[in-house]
Amino acid sequence: METNKEKIRYFLQFFFDKDENASQVAEIVNEIYGLGTGTANYVQFWFRRFRSGMTVVENVDKITEIIAIDWHVSNL
Repeated sequence: METNKEKIRYFLQFFFDKDENASQVAEIVNEIYGLGTGTANYVQFWFRRFRSGMTVVENVDKITEIIAIDWHVSNL
């Protein structure tokens, strides 16, 4: 099953807002989306990012502008 990363981030945001433990959330993610979907370190990374107030996607307008000019653009 293809898991949408954005969907998982929303899922993690939900549990972060409820002040859940990162290790327990990793177990829940793996139960729902399959083993190996998220480690405790992965969940902690996102929890730190949510706590810092950083946006998940930055420079949306600039990215949209670049894609509008050349949709073959890669991040590599």
